[in-house]
Amino acid sequence: MVPDTVRAMRRGRRPPSPLPQRDGLDAARIRLPARGPWETVRDYLVVKLNRLAPERIDEMLRQGRFVTLDGPVAPDAKFLPNALVWFHRELPDEVPVPFEIEVVYSDNDIVVADKPHFLATTPRGGHVRQTALVRLRHALGITDLTPVHRLDRVTAGLVLFVTRRELRAPYQQLFQQRLVRKEYEAIAPYDPDLELPRTVRSRILKKRGVLQAREVPGAPNAETHVDLLDHTDELGRYRLRPTTGRTHQLRVHMTSLGVPILGDTFYPEVRETAPDDFTRPLQLLAKVLEFDDPLTGERRRFESRRKLAAWSDFPAWLSGRA
Repeated sequence: MVPDTVRAMRRGRRPPSPLPQRDGLDAARIRLPARGPWETVRDYLVVKLNRLAPERIDEMLRQGRFVTLDGPVAPDAKFLPNALVWFHRELPDEVPVPFEIEVVYSDNDIVVADKPHFLATTPRGGHVRQTALVRLRHALGITDLTPVHRLDRVTAGLVLFVTRRELRAPYQQLFQQRLVRKEYEAIAPYDPDLELPRTVRSRILKKRGVLQAREVPGAPNAETHVDLLDHTDELGRYRLRPTTGRTHQLRVHMTSLGVPILGDTFYPEVRETAPDDFTRPLQLLAKVLEFDDPLTGERRRFESRRKLAAWSDFPAWLSGRA
């Protein structure tokens, strides 16, 4: 008898999870390999989930926490090539982010959220519950809410979500095809000798496991238009308009101009901060998102309501009181 999971895969569609969301999170999914030396599903899980002790996997199997579309996986279930197994990951302890996420706009198809500093967009690593996605799913009751793009955890501002997973592709294509006009605001040192406006073009490389991205020789793959909106004797308020979306692009380009963004703990040098240190946030804000809606053709423009603290009260930001 062919299990329902394998039958669905043969029909070319991705079967839905048999487990409901928990804490706003989808169950994790594992696909067993097509072949291998494992006699049981348990044998493979011990290898695949090597961060969990074998004894913990045995306990989870006894509790029926690993499931297929056919029901819980028995502790002695035989290895089945290409089968799918779902389970809920054990969540890490997290420091609550003491800032609220705001909804700028919502309808039946999209949600535009105004993300605070220090809140990751999606679950990753040690940030799971304390993410924009999980908070919004809880607040709005939209279980299929899905982000179309991401902002760095330390960057504040606008993030676009869709209310149904099937809508992600048409909106994501806007970003992939560079059809979204993105405008950022940044606070950085003021350099009277820096000629602006200008367009910065360079090749940026970001290696997995390395905190910093870096500029390397070669054909440019990153482009940012930089304008100076206002300045004091010490600080500049800059408008950044990227036409590409490389990891840490704006932070790298501002550093290359000699005016690194205030509060940047990665550039020009990496500085360690405690998980509960929410003082002096990176002074970078995703200010504007503008695009033609792929479903309606309507021109959409959204603007963040947030203000960068270092510009309005630099001494308070510097002391961590802002």
